[in-house]
Amino acid sequence: MKSRLALLPLALLLAAALTPARAGDAEIRQAVQTLAPGAQVKSVVKSPLPGVMEVTLDGAQGPMVVYADDKGEFIMAGDLLDVKNRRNLTKERMDKLTEVKWDSLPLENAIKVVRGDGKRKIAVFSDPDCPYCKKVEQELFKLSDITVYVFAYPLPMHADATRKSKLVWCSKDRAKAWLDLMLKNKVPEGKATCDTPIEKNLELGRKLRVEGTPALIFPNGKRVPGYMDAPRLEAALNQANGGK
Repeated sequence: MKSRLALLPLALLLAAALTPARAGDAEIRQAVQTLAPGAQVKSVVKSPLPGVMEVTLDGAQGPMVVYADDKGEFIMAGDLLDVKNRRNLTKERMDKLTEVKWDSLPLENAIKVVRGDGKRKIAVFSDPDCPYCKKVEQELFKLSDITVYVFAYPLPMHADATRKSKLVWCSKDRAKAWLDLMLKNKVPEGKATCDTPIEKNLELGRKLRVEGTPALIFPNGKRVPGYMDAPRLEAALNQANGGK
């Protein structure tokens, strides 16, 4: 979220007033574009707060929600909270904007790990040298009746992550090789000379704006950046896979 807020620094919560001939949608769009010229304004709609409009943007760092007065004279970046109902309205909107269509994922490019009947599904963008990826893998291992699709996603900061990812993909049993690496720190033997989907995974991650690992994607479109423990994973999986 911090990287998205770079589009509109918090220091610029109040924008310079424009001099519109009339108030409305065009003035708000112009005000936002003045502050974020590289972003595209996707929509301007009324927010629950009287006199305040919700503006959704799409820029280099992904979607973002900001707020404007109905004359386009002031812009504010931050969370809009519904105190009475204890809801973060901005987060709810962002969750919707960043949903991923499960059917659009190229699951053939993922390492498939199945436990039990495998009915519940989850996709994970994971770096083999990411500490929190290993922690998430430990939590996933505690769950039964699950299919985990792992998109190997080596980050530039980890010099050896690409080699390890390729070694896993080139193994005879990719699921076992991945679990041995993540749970036992056992690097696969053999050679990393086969054709791998690593570059395609990196391209997919950039398209989906996966900014870090682990990144969890559920069949209902919900995505969660970062670590989740087993109880929260269990609840999210049940909700995403039929609501049971």
